[in-house]
Amino acid sequence: MFDNLSDKLDNALHLLKGHGQITEVNVAETLKEVRRALVDADVNYKIAKTFTDTVKEKALGQNVLKTLKPGDLMVKIVKDELTELMGGDAEGLDLSGHPSIILMSGLQGSGKTTFSGKLANFLKKKKAKNPLLVAGDVYRPAAIDQLHVVGEQIDVEVFSDKEEKNPVKISERAIAHAKSNGFDVVIIDTAGRLAIDEVLMKEISSIHHTVKPNETLFVVDAMTGQDAVNTAKAFNDVLDYDGVVLTKLDGDTRGGAAISIKSVVDKPLKFIGTGEKMEALDVFHPSRMADRILGMGDVVSLVERAQEQYDEEEARKMQKKIAKNKFGFDDFLKQIQQVKKMGNMKDLMGMIPGAGKMMKNVDIDDDAFKGIEAIINSMTPEERQNPKLFNASRKRRIAKGSGTSVQEVNQLLKQFGQMSKMMKMMQGGGGKQLMQMMNQMK
Repeated sequence: MFDNLSDKLDNALHLLKGHGQITEVNVAETLKEVRRALVDADVNYKIAKTFTDTVKEKALGQNVLKTLKPGDLMVKIVKDELTELMGGDAEGLDLSGHPSIILMSGLQGSGKTTFSGKLANFLKKKKAKNPLLVAGDVYRPAAIDQLHVVGEQIDVEVFSDKEEKNPVKISERAIAHAKSNGFDVVIIDTAGRLAIDEVLMKEISSIHHTVKPNETLFVVDAMTGQDAVNTAKAFNDVLDYDGVVLTKLDGDTRGGAAISIKSVVDKPLKFIGTGEKMEALDVFHPSRMADRILGMGDVVSLVERAQEQYDEEEARKMQKKIAKNKFGFDDFLKQIQQVKKMGNMKDLMGMIPGAGKMMKNVDIDDDAFKGIEAIINSMTPEERQNPKLFNASRKRRIAKGSGTSVQEVNQLLKQFGQMSKMMKMMQGGGGKQLMQMMNQMK
């Protein structure tokens, strides 16, 4: 996500980070490269030019040329303006209704159905809501089936009626069902088309007029680039929706839509989809995204994701096991599962300041833990609890059962042993011992 843009912006701003003389000409040349980088990322040329003109005006107005670190100040100005361009502050959802009604709109293939499930999962887990999903696409039976599959994955009820062909009536019945059965949020997934047409617009307008939603969200595929922005504008002209959702931001996208969509439609970008899993949904924070684009990472979001997977009771049990030197491979496997739930590995690395740049040419597979999991799953319950049991024959059996080599099994055992020692020292506050051990491992 934004890798190419980040590299080009970094190269452009590098001109001002050295110790050489900084002039108005250098500033102009740098901003020319910044504008080019934005256009290459599929940001509309007029928006990119207005952006760089504003940055230049502020840079010269703040006497960047006279500061001790002009490059650093320029980066700050670019970051602040990027944040403003993308919306300034994060926007929440209006959940004041009884029930709250959220209406989805967008073209076919934009990811509306999957996002509806992700949003239901988000509201259920993070907002303690009891959502109801509504299958309002009457043209594609597969869409109804897909929503039921999604609902089963996240344990959320789905309201559908394959006999009824009027999406307005389906929506009204679903809301009545929600009121009678204690659902406090109704998420209506509607039909899309391959392109904007009059039938689609009339239908979504009719549903909107009848159910009077608290929130109408426009879902758009980020991989369509500037077309996503144009489609968003066309929908907004008819529907006057409340916010935008960008899906597939983890794919091969240049990021232009995320940067410029607020400027074009004057509606906030509320959520971004960052993967296929139901948990791969983030509230869009413009300032955090600006940090990531400029290679500064996003530690706040990383910590938030970690906290979502943090279980206090499980942590207490783990501490007791570490204290008693009983931390085993089953516990290690649980830790791996928690890390995997946080999102895809490349996305997580991008949240660590500086790590994204270091890892840009490294292919980080989402199945990075696959070999480790296979090795642990090939162990007997006794072996998982007591690593001292391992001998040559056991290692050969485990390697064969996991499709790995004895060398890989040995490497995991060594790493596990080192990690167990560190955890034990951290538990006991043995800072000196830990430092000595780390020096020995160098």
